[in-house]
Amino acid sequence: MPEPATPVTFPPAFLWGAATSAYQIEGAVREDGRTPSIWDTFSHTPGKTAGGENGDIANDHYHLYRDDVALMAELGLTAYRFSVSWSRVQPTGRGPAVQRGLDFYRRLVDELLSHGIKPALTLYHWDLPQELEDAGGWPERDTALRFAEYAQIVGEALGDRVEQWITLNEPWCSAFLGYGSGVHAPGRTDPEASLRAAHHLNLAHGLGTSALRTAMPARNSIAVSLNSSVVRPRSQDPADLVAVRRIDDLANGIFHGPMLHGAYPETLLADTSSVTDWSYVLDGDLALINQPLDALGLNYYTPTLVGAAELATDGPRADGHGASDHSPWPGVDDVMFHQTPGERTEMGWTIDPTGLHELIMRYTTEAPGLPLYVTENGAAYDDKPDPDGRVHDPERIAYLHGHLSAVRRAITDGADVRGYYLWSLMDNFEWAYGYDKRFGAVYVDYATQARTPKSSALWYGEAARTGALPSVNTTE
Repeated sequence: MPEPATPVTFPPAFLWGAATSAYQIEGAVREDGRTPSIWDTFSHTPGKTAGGENGDIANDHYHLYRDDVALMAELGLTAYRFSVSWSRVQPTGRGPAVQRGLDFYRRLVDELLSHGIKPALTLYHWDLPQELEDAGGWPERDTALRFAEYAQIVGEALGDRVEQWITLNEPWCSAFLGYGSGVHAPGRTDPEASLRAAHHLNLAHGLGTSALRTAMPARNSIAVSLNSSVVRPRSQDPADLVAVRRIDDLANGIFHGPMLHGAYPETLLADTSSVTDWSYVLDGDLALINQPLDALGLNYYTPTLVGAAELATDGPRADGHGASDHSPWPGVDDVMFHQTPGERTEMGWTIDPTGLHELIMRYTTEAPGLPLYVTENGAAYDDKPDPDGRVHDPERIAYLHGHLSAVRRAITDGADVRGYYLWSLMDNFEWAYGYDKRFGAVYVDYATQARTPKSSALWYGEAARTGALPSVNTTE
């Protein structure tokens, strides 16, 4: 896209952040009382991750967090989104907290604040304590009750210093990749269980929000981060438009329906009636889920293109969520996913900033008056140091320029977007892809744990310091 004639500038209070998650960077999986999460178990199961890789050491952020925070400050970041490891705080997922686990997050938050960086805390980024999975996991109602207790503990410990809170990160992935297609932990492939998990994740969000309200100062902001899909039709044929609606219900409505409006879409309930009877939705659940929020987090990477399946061309339904013989879309086997046109990242995801603008404007209408944050957006590329040890990633700079320009256009169009969190601060354990996919603005040499800011990190840091997007041709 051609660069604008005038600089792309952002409001003075706009937050320039980066994001990570606990299992992807912390390491120290057996220290200070931490016990296995479902991702420890999954990644140690042969054949589940690329190269059999795991997060045992990852970026060793548990020991190197001070250096990492200093690097954030050097780059000029004003906000940092991280997640708490549930099994580091509550090793069995129930009962009293392990203070040594909480102390790590106290130290991290204090370090961020001492450098003028605003912490944004995510309570759950996919790492359910294994003992809770052994008891049934997210398909069981009790897991939502345990989450509320965990939220209360963390809220009481850190609510005096952390103002931005996020209950769940991408519950769609937890439910449908974890219990439907099985490409994420815990690796189950049960369509009915995936829908049960989705409901209990919704319930956990509502109960957790209520628990945080009782545990923290009223000034604090509570949000949820949804990876809401931008679903587009292959054509304007009525059958393709129905396919869009069906996927939209399962990708988006199943979460924002109860969270924002207190109801599941009736069309969703009808489409999935052959898979589940929804009897686990008890009287009062929707009111518990539909708690007032202070903000909404949106994670965006690429749009989705769908159409009605044609029997003559019936084949694999590649939807960009990993290889599996099992669909993450219960009840909609007659929808076909298509490759979107355009340039792609190393994940095979099409680069399309218009989708981010479309998503922001949708939720400006869907949740009027609710401040929005882009809580994840970024790209994986095959980054390598040059002979001088520097890492040049002009593709990522162009990606960031395009997507941040889309955010600015949305603000101009009336959206209340208050911040952007680049995914990710640094290269890390990319779930089932192991260490093969590098999303970071900072390059990590996993053998030495040396951190090297890529050219995109320097570019993004300049944007954070000036509040304006540098040229995509900016050189070091």
